[in-house]
Amino acid sequence: MKHHRLPLLFLGVITFIIFVVFSYLVHKNIFTALDFDTTVRLQNKIPEIFITPFSFLSLLGSVEIVSIILLIMLVILRKLRAIFVLFFFGMIHIIELFGKAFVTHPGPPFMFHKYDLGFTFPSSYVQPGSSYPSGHLARTAFIAVLFAFIIYGSKRFSKTQKQLLYCSITIIVCLMFVSRVYLGEHWLSDVIGGSFLGSAMGLLSIIFI
Repeated sequence: MKHHRLPLLFLGVITFIIFVVFSYLVHKNIFTALDFDTTVRLQNKIPEIFITPFSFLSLLGSVEIVSIILLIMLVILRKLRAIFVLFFFGMIHIIELFGKAFVTHPGPPFMFHKYDLGFTFPSSYVQPGSSYPSGHLARTAFIAVLFAFIIYGSKRFSKTQKQLLYCSITIIVCLMFVSRVYLGEHWLSDVIGGSFLGSAMGLLSIIFI
């Protein structure tokens, strides 16, 4: 195994265990009050001018768009063992569907919904039950981990350029995180869980790069 694989395997497994434990706590409704309060505060504090930009960001995090981005990445970076990366990307959605079917966690009521675009992708109509975890954050975290690792190992970028790229990735993830709660699509616990899930699968997929 390459020198980076064992630490990544350990980190990926630990992150997934955290996701499982966090999922159990969500199922036990530990974060109900925090979820509600966070949504109310974000919607009160963030101006409504952000509704449309956040709605476009929501489209960007859909299964359809992220899948295209991932496939383009795999084609350009031929050294990636695509089948393994796609396997863990697929596992995100299997675990997401399992969580939404078995973790009792109803999503935000309609009064919180702010999505204002007249278009949605077909994947938006798949509603297996609860809202946990957030697939948008899982996919975003997965892609972010892959991009960060590829940037880290690239010799094309200077140290300053890498830092700027890391900051850009972090900002995008944070915006997606906030937007899902602000738009009333998910609770805070949903996006936290999705972040753990996507990060874990991303770390495990890197092992095969």
